[in-house]
Amino acid sequence: MATAVVTSKGQITIPVEIRKRIHLEAGDRVEFVENEEGQILLLPATTDIRRLKGAAGKPSKGVSLEEMERAIRRRGSR
Repeated sequence: MATAVVTSKGQITIPVEIRKRIHLEAGDRVEFVENEEGQILLLPATTDIRRLKGAAGKPSKGVSLEEMERAIRRRGSR
């Protein structure tokens, strides 16, 4: 079992074996989630952007820069 010490500022260093197991790297975010039994779970809160590929589907047609700028102006004027 891996352990960590809480500093006076409430910080901990996640042991390397835990970081490797849940694929955490420097700059990643984590979530603390309470389960039904009252235990606190540490979960990675970041997703590799490549996992999102294809999630939105392909657009039916391209949009010009001018069309994008018009849409931004319309939206910004609300």
